[in-house]
Amino acid sequence: MAWSVGIYQILALSIYTEQFAAAMLGAGLALAYLHLPARRHAPRTRVPWYDWLLASASFGAAMYLAVRYAQLVDIILLRPLDAVLVGSALIALIFEALRRGTGKTLPVIVAVFIAYALLANHVPGPLQGRATDWQRLVGYLVIDINGMLGLPLKIGATIVVTFILFGGLLSATGGSRFFTELALAGMGRFRGGSAKIAVVASALFGSISGSAVANVVATGVVTIPMIKKSGYAPHQAAAIEAVASTGGQLMPPVMGAAAFLMAEFLQIPYSEVVLAALVPALLFYVALFIQADLEAARRGITRVDEADIPRWRDVLPGLHFAVPFAVLIIALFAYNMQPETAVLWSALALIVGAFAFGYGGQRPRLKPLLDTFRSTGIAVIEIILITAAAGFVIGVLSISGLGFNLTLALVQIGGGNLILLLALAAVVCILLGMGLPTVGVYVLLAALVAPAMVEVGIEPIAAHLYVMYFGMMSMITPPVAVAAYAAAGLARADPMRTGWEACRFGWSAFIVPFLFVLSPTLLLIGAPAEIALALVTATLGIWLGSIATIGYFMRPMGTGLRILFGAAGILALIPAGAFPGAVITDIAGAGLGAALIAREFWLVRGRAPPARQPARP
Repeated sequence: MAWSVGIYQILALSIYTEQFAAAMLGAGLALAYLHLPARRHAPRTRVPWYDWLLASASFGAAMYLAVRYAQLVDIILLRPLDAVLVGSALIALIFEALRRGTGKTLPVIVAVFIAYALLANHVPGPLQGRATDWQRLVGYLVIDINGMLGLPLKIGATIVVTFILFGGLLSATGGSRFFTELALAGMGRFRGGSAKIAVVASALFGSISGSAVANVVATGVVTIPMIKKSGYAPHQAAAIEAVASTGGQLMPPVMGAAAFLMAEFLQIPYSEVVLAALVPALLFYVALFIQADLEAARRGITRVDEADIPRWRDVLPGLHFAVPFAVLIIALFAYNMQPETAVLWSALALIVGAFAFGYGGQRPRLKPLLDTFRSTGIAVIEIILITAAAGFVIGVLSISGLGFNLTLALVQIGGGNLILLLALAAVVCILLGMGLPTVGVYVLLAALVAPAMVEVGIEPIAAHLYVMYFGMMSMITPPVAVAAYAAAGLARADPMRTGWEACRFGWSAFIVPFLFVLSPTLLLIGAPAEIALALVTATLGIWLGSIATIGYFMRPMGTGLRILFGAAGILALIPAGAFPGAVITDIAGAGLGAALIAREFWLVRGRAPPARQPARP
C-alpha cells in the first residue's frame, strides 16, 4: 500500500522498483514456508523447525538481494560470487515453495525451461538455441529486469495485491453478500432463476476475485444447491457455476489480474485493454444466460421459491456498494491513475460507505476489517511465487533465444495458413493452461504463443486476448478442468461429466476468439458503423447458436433443425470484416435465422388449436 500511494517518493527515498519487488518476494517466500506444509493440503497445526529455517533463509536471501541490488546490477556480467550463491538459493527456495503452493505442474514446466537454457545447443531441430553456463544463467534470472524481478512480479506485488485486498474488504463489509442478494432479487422471479443468479453473481464476483476456483467456492456454496433444488441435474448445476466463474477471469475490470499484465506487455493504457475485452466477455455471458433460460424452459424449471428471494427494500439500501466501483472507473479512465492507486481510493470509498450506511442492519466491525490484511497476505502467497517463476520462464526465452525459435516454429507449422495457426495455438494454450492459476496461464502463453500470432500480422491485443481466452478455457476443459472439478465437488456430481457439460455451456468462448482475431471490430477497433454491425450480428449469432446447443426454442428440436440453427448462428457470428465478402455470411445467417424463428412462431403460436372432439358416451 505504501508503494502504491507513493509514500517512498514523499519521503524522498530513492529505491529501485526491483528492490521493492525483491523485498516483497522475501516476505512472500517466508510466509509460504510458515503457512504451507511440506505435504500439500495437510493440516498446519504448528510450524516445524526446518520450515522456520527455510523461512529465515528465504527472507534473508531476498533482502540481501534487495539491499545489494544497486551494486550487483552493475557488475552482474562479472558473475560475482555472492550473486551466484544468493541467486542459486532463491531459485531452489522458490521451486520448493511453488511445489507446496501450486503442485508439481508449474515447477516441472519451469525446470524444463531452465534445463533448456543450460542444454539448448543439444536440442535438435528448429528449437536449437544457445546454451549458457549456470553462473551466467543465475545472475540473469535473478537480477536482470527480464528475469525474476521483472514485469510479472512487479505487477503481482503491487496491482494484484491491492485488488485482492479490495476483494477481501468487499466481503468483510457485506458487499459480496449484497451482490449475491441483488442477483437473487433481480433474477429469482424468472424461469430458471437459480441458474441466472449464478451467472450474474459469478460475473460480479469473478471480475474482481482473481481466481476461477475461488469464485466457484465463494458463490457456488450458495448457488449450486439452489440450482439443484430448482430441477437442474447436479452436473448441470456444477457446469453452469464453473462456466460462470471462469468467465469472471475474462470480465473487466480486473480479469484475474491478466488485464494489468496485458497492458504492460503491450505498452498500452489499461483502459484500452478493458474496452477491448468488454464485448467478448459480454457475449460469453449472454450465451450462458440464454442457455440457462432455454434449459429451464426445456426442463420446465420455474422461478426460485418466494421464501428464498430477498425483498427489494432489504437489498436496495446496499446500493452504496456500487460507489467504490464508480470511483475505480472514474479514477482509471478520467484521471488516468495507476490501477493500484485507483483501487486503494475505491477501498477507502468502500469502507466509508460501509460505516456510514451498513447493510442488513449491521455495520462492519473493526476486527474483521483488520483481519482482511492478514487474509490478503495469505492469499497473495501463490501470486508472488507464480509471478517470480514466470520471470524465470521469460528470462530463459530471452537468454537462450527460445522465444524467437518457438515463434518461428509455430509460424512454419502453420504454413501461412492463419486458421491452422489459430487452431494449433488454441490447442497449445489449453494444454499449457491445464492445472495452472490464472496469472501463470496468461504470462506463460503471452511469452510463448502470442508472439507467433503477432508475427503473422494479427493485431497484438487480439493475439493476447486470444491466448488468454483459450488458457482460461483449460479451467473447464477435461481432463484437467480445475474449476469444473471444484464445482462438481460442491454439487456431488461426476467430475468428468461436469467438465464436458461445462464445455457445452461455454461453447461461445471457443468460437468468439477466432472471430475477433479475424476482425477486431469485436474488440471495438474500427469504424463505428462496422463495430455496430458486428455487435448486432454477433448477438444474433450467439442467440441462434445457444438455441442449437440446447435444442430448444419454443419447443424441443430435432437434430436437423438444430443443425440449421447452428449454421445460421455461425454465419451471423462471422464479422463483416473477417474476410472479403464476409458481409454476405452475415446477411445469410441473419436471413436464415429470421426464417427459422418465424417458422417456430408460426408452428407454435400461429396455428389455431385443434377442435376438441366430443367425448364418447
